[in-house]
Amino acid sequence: MASFVIEGGHKLHGEIVPQGAKNEVLQVLCATLLTDEEVTIENIPNILDVNNLIQLLRDMGVKVSKSGSDTYTFQADNLNLAYLESDDFLNRCSKLRGSVMLVGPLVARFGKAMISKPGGDKIGRRRLDTHFLGIQKLGASFEYDAVNGRFCINVEKLKGAYMLLDEASVTGTANIVMAAVLAEGVTTIYNAACEPYLQQLCRMLNRMGAKISGIASNLLTIEGVSSLKGCSHRVLPDMIEVGSFIGMAAMTGSEITIKDVSYENLGIIPDSFRRLGIRLEQRGDDIFVPAQEHYQIESFIDGSIMTIADAPWPGLTPDLLSVMLVVATQAKGSVLIHQKMFESRLFFVDKLIDMGAQIILCDPHRAVVIGHDRNFCLRGGNMTSPDIRAGIALLIAALGAEGNSRIHNIEQIDRGYQNIEQRLTALGARITRIE
Repeated sequence: MASFVIEGGHKLHGEIVPQGAKNEVLQVLCATLLTDEEVTIENIPNILDVNNLIQLLRDMGVKVSKSGSDTYTFQADNLNLAYLESDDFLNRCSKLRGSVMLVGPLVARFGKAMISKPGGDKIGRRRLDTHFLGIQKLGASFEYDAVNGRFCINVEKLKGAYMLLDEASVTGTANIVMAAVLAEGVTTIYNAACEPYLQQLCRMLNRMGAKISGIASNLLTIEGVSSLKGCSHRVLPDMIEVGSFIGMAAMTGSEITIKDVSYENLGIIPDSFRRLGIRLEQRGDDIFVPAQEHYQIESFIDGSIMTIADAPWPGLTPDLLSVMLVVATQAKGSVLIHQKMFESRLFFVDKLIDMGAQIILCDPHRAVVIGHDRNFCLRGGNMTSPDIRAGIALLIAALGAEGNSRIHNIEQIDRGYQNIEQRLTALGARITRIE
């Protein structure tokens, strides 16, 4: 199991370009199964979760060719349908969270799919009910094989339907949309997720010949078509990486420029960091973060303690709360971090407390951070990354700490961040990977 050794206390300086958005890529890769024509996707990040899904598509019989450093072409004109029922396929699906989004395209195009319970992060329950109930509404039947832990989905012909989702699940909405584009008649999805990544998926499907209206709202209307054609698509920059780099600059008191961030798709993220007292400027499509020795957490207008909580888009993405919590440890003032969506995401704060952070973990969802205002630094520590976002948060803490730190289980970080140690070393960080 690989680890990072980090020498803390070094300032960063320079420019960094965020990678393509992991959460969008996983959706659009699954969408390539909806047509037998070529689909070209640009700005694909070289990270574990994405590479595993591309390899899975290859094994399913999709023709995959790489035409540039981050550009791939996919053609699903001759799938091996027998492989989709094999133990090998189901085992690999179980290790890859994004594999659940194969269900919608497979059911839409071939009338059947099989999936095992997907894996991914240890961040609490991640229900699949939304996916399954939505695809059921379109006319599919579900059977659960408890012995082998797999779901079998079958349908003669998908038919459009009205549905009100029980939660605005991003992957759930993506799955249902991909099934609905080839369904007969009109599908209406209310309480749909409307993240930029999902908007991107809908726009890509429309370029392929789908008829989706209401994009960027929580009410999607999809007029089914008989088939889709090929297209080209460019993936957005990863907003979680952008937020991680803002947090990194603040934590280390560094001046950095984050290039080509697609600012209009960042939503509330820049303002959420400003609430922690962090200065940042929009320069064209870049974000400039000046070196800042001290930053003070704002309070609400009535003087009460600042609360930062996640919420479905256009609220703050839960993926950045771990980063904001770390950054708050060196701010002046106090803040309540309220992680509403996942009940195990805050458990990494124990490691920060060991490093000298002042945090009160109220319950699995809430933590109060009392900022040090750099009166004393965090101490280097020995820690293990439980999930992707906690991994990057611990890395940020280690970069801002005094002394050396060691982070184990960095495969979790590799799942979501491309060549992170080389890219940060280029800015002046001291990170060594040891196997």
